[in-house]
Amino acid sequence: MLLLLLMLLLMLLLQLLLLLLQLLILLLLLLLPVLLLLLVLLLLLLLLLQLLLLLQQQLLLLLLVVLQLLLHSYCFYNYS
Repeated sequence: MLLLLLMLLLMLLLQLLLLLLQLLILLLLLLLPVLLLLLVLLLLLLLLLQLLLLLQQQLLLLLLVVLQLLLHSYCFYNYS
């Protein structure tokens, strides 16, 4: 009788363990799209940052060219 009770208790514990495992898998499956969405948003943010840095670089280059042209025209005006 005691052995039967122990076996029953063991089966109950195994079922509880399987249920917990199923709940954990379900939770992971529910969280996976959220994590993927966060990853995609992070990648988009990094891409935007990279584009902004590229734009800043191009604007600085344009400013350098304009300043160089102004300097050349100023020097040409003063020497002529």
